[in-house]
Amino acid sequence: MPDGFFSTTNLPTYVKVEGAWRLPNEPRMDGGIVFEGGELWVREGRQIRKGQLVAVANAEDGKEGIFVHAAPFFGGEHGQFEFMASEVSREKPIDYVTMAKLLITQRDQRGYTVWVTGPALVHSRARGDMSWFIANGFVGVLLAGNAVAVHDIEASIYGTTLGMTRTGEIKQGGHGLHMRAINMVRAAGSIAAAVEQGLIKDGIMHACVTSKVPFVLTGSIRDDGPLPDVITDMLQAQNAMRAHTMKATMAVLVATALHAIATGNMLPAFVMEPGGGLRELPTICVDSSEFVVSKLKDRGSHQAFGVVTNAQDFMHILRLYVERELESR
Repeated sequence: MPDGFFSTTNLPTYVKVEGAWRLPNEPRMDGGIVFEGGELWVREGRQIRKGQLVAVANAEDGKEGIFVHAAPFFGGEHGQFEFMASEVSREKPIDYVTMAKLLITQRDQRGYTVWVTGPALVHSRARGDMSWFIANGFVGVLLAGNAVAVHDIEASIYGTTLGMTRTGEIKQGGHGLHMRAINMVRAAGSIAAAVEQGLIKDGIMHACVTSKVPFVLTGSIRDDGPLPDVITDMLQAQNAMRAHTMKATMAVLVATALHAIATGNMLPAFVMEPGGGLRELPTICVDSSEFVVSKLKDRGSHQAFGVVTNAQDFMHILRLYVERELESR
């Protein structure tokens, strides 16, 4: 990109074009602003090509033609995008009522709720609750890694995750069951094919396939197998995730540091309403460690509400509140 290019944040950013202030399409942090085809677009550096018009500025107050509207999100004396400004504590109350109402509203208004999960959700026996949310229309897309799908499928076929039974006991020879599950899915050709063949009978991936909810599984250097649906090229994986985060109207990140922070970097802090107004994009980050929630907020996803608890408790209690809210209607 040209020297002095404007590095985007996830906040509403207006660019002055021919005397009018305009919002770029597909906003996210850590990108550049390109003017192409009469429209403004936020693009990652790797996607910008020689000859394209790229916004150049340092100031964010409008003096150089770019204005970052930060005050509604920060307020106070800061009013600007910044790193390392988190306030996370396991002593903060967890407002399940509000989260339940948000999920129901998004479903009823045909919003697009992005769920990002880690394997701890499966190990902690929350897969049944996750499957329920998928089957009942509360999940727009599932973003996860190879391990989530592998252990979920192992649980469906063998009743274990990494050889551990539902009661926490180790099954003899269980260390190889996840590898056998991978091999069976590879033989079937895909996760969807394994569901259709009756190999995968329940669980998260089964719910995604039967409910026609899209999923993006992205690989890592430590993956076993991986499953045939896993995207192992990281740039392709980012593009696949980005195709869904651009549509997000809400995000729920549960028990995953790597995928939560990656998704947070792709999300804007706001949603454009049909009438042209802006509202904050609700982002819930759940982890048993304060470190993960703090790190997400410190990397710029300041709108994230941190919930410091384990995945099983969160998923089970959230489901109860959603069910209670639906029954009270």
